[in-house]
Amino acid sequence: MTQQPLRLGTRRSKLAMAQSGQVADAVRRVTGRPVELVEITTYGDVSREALAQIGGTGVFVTALRDALLRGEVDFAVHSLKDLPTAQPEELVLAAVPVREDPRDVIVARDALKFTDLPRGARIGTGSPRRMAQLNAYARAHGLDIETVAIRGNVDTRIGYVRDGELDAVVLAAAGLNRIGRIDEVTDFLSVDTVLPAPGQGALAIECTADNADLIAALGELDDPFTRVAVTAERSLLAALEAGCSAPVGALADLLADGQIVKEMRLRGVVGTTDGTRMVQLSTTGPVPETHDQALALGRELATEMLAQGAAGLMGERAH
Repeated sequence: MTQQPLRLGTRRSKLAMAQSGQVADAVRRVTGRPVELVEITTYGDVSREALAQIGGTGVFVTALRDALLRGEVDFAVHSLKDLPTAQPEELVLAAVPVREDPRDVIVARDALKFTDLPRGARIGTGSPRRMAQLNAYARAHGLDIETVAIRGNVDTRIGYVRDGELDAVVLAAAGLNRIGRIDEVTDFLSVDTVLPAPGQGALAIECTADNADLIAALGELDDPFTRVAVTAERSLLAALEAGCSAPVGALADLLADGQIVKEMRLRGVVGTTDGTRMVQLSTTGPVPETHDQALALGRELATEMLAQGAAGLMGERAH
């Protein structure tokens, strides 16, 4: 008897299809069941407005979640950085697989590095977070750049550079890795220069909370270190009351002594998009062993950042 295929809900973009295809392969391996991709168009895919204007949070997620709740798909794959920080009771984050490279990267004309860009270089990004940190770095190091707000898929964004409209664009390393285009990167931005978005590089596999068998099967793909790291990052974001479109960067990384993981460091940054004012702090402690410990780590750092004036820097918030 042929088993019913599991239906995986995914956005239609090339990147979403690539990462959902990789998850589908992994789910086939752990369950032995066929998996079919169900393409769903989200509001964020069809709107041409800047993400900051349409409120970043949830615009790529809501349609997938609605399809889950209506029973049209069995599980969905999201880029974790797109997930709102509040988790609906009816849905569960069944797995957070091993994280890809969380860094941001530059694709520039003439294979230039970020610090080698000419004076007045125009750098495209749709992210206030990237604008804030790139402008702050440029101010601190005497670079003369102009950040330009753009939207579009990878082809569109890199096309601005190929066509000479922009000198460079900033993208996520993870996305380019997943679609096999990492060789187009001209510079990897250190996380000391630009902290990524909370959850960047990680995927979220979500299903309904009442499907215990599927939750258990998908749980085979969960990476506990990635999960506690992104939980701490998203807890920081939630405590700052910032939507995904706000200029907030966060990264939790594991500090190891040889092969033994000793501690986890959580870094956070909030800044004005022109880079003139920034609050950047970090905290280091034992690796959280529970969800609640990871949440507490994020909240503690957010409290310190708010005490140093972070709230006044967040400007346009997502609602």
